[in-house]
Amino acid sequence: MKFPKFADLILFENDDVIVVNKPPFLSSLDEREGGEVNLLRLAKNYWDDAQICHRLDKETSGALIIAKNPEAYRMVSMQFEKRQVKKVYHAVIDGTHTFENLLIDLPILNVGKGNVTISRQEGKRAETWFQSLRYFKHYTLVECRPVTGRMHQIRIHLATQRASIAGDEMYKGEPVYLSKIKRKYHLGKDQEELPVMKRFALHAYEVTFKINPDTEITVHAPYPKDFETLLKLLEKFDS
Repeated sequence: MKFPKFADLILFENDDVIVVNKPPFLSSLDEREGGEVNLLRLAKNYWDDAQICHRLDKETSGALIIAKNPEAYRMVSMQFEKRQVKKVYHAVIDGTHTFENLLIDLPILNVGKGNVTISRQEGKRAETWFQSLRYFKHYTLVECRPVTGRMHQIRIHLATQRASIAGDEMYKGEPVYLSKIKRKYHLGKDQEELPVMKRFALHAYEVTFKINPDTEITVHAPYPKDFETLLKLLEKFDS
């Protein structure tokens, strides 16, 4: 898969940090030895001392912070540890759901091999706030604000509300097909219909953190093409 040049992904840069708009299907870090292209490798080609401060799932797009030196890495990491980084995600979820500042605080247990489960006994504290932004006939655009940073946190918290992210098959989310939302949609004979989006609809929309003790910045990551196309189609055929 061909990804844009690293410089084209940059949303903000100063002497200490870079914030990029991570494309979908690009891993944050090395998944396997000598494996495919990943964001860390691209960042190191751009800046030798680059270190990634947090991760996004491979399919998730959006704002990701990279430190340019060890001091900046420590500073940003401390903010994550103290839950001082504010993260805002947007997700398209199955069904119409009215979330008015809903807090989900179900503990998450990492069971290994990329799997997590909700466990009140053994799970680690996990909190996410949800707010519905736009309603369609079959879907809802939702703002998700995770306080903690557990693996798959937003995805599994939404799934507990029977509001799985569209296309997130791991958590029972259905892919979006045009035939479901567009009336009188006909495929040619022997044609197989492909989903509107080839991944689950989750985007890290905004991140707020301090670049020094006195300066807080907020960086907003525009939607990638596939997410924007999905919303345009929902607006046109499903509103």
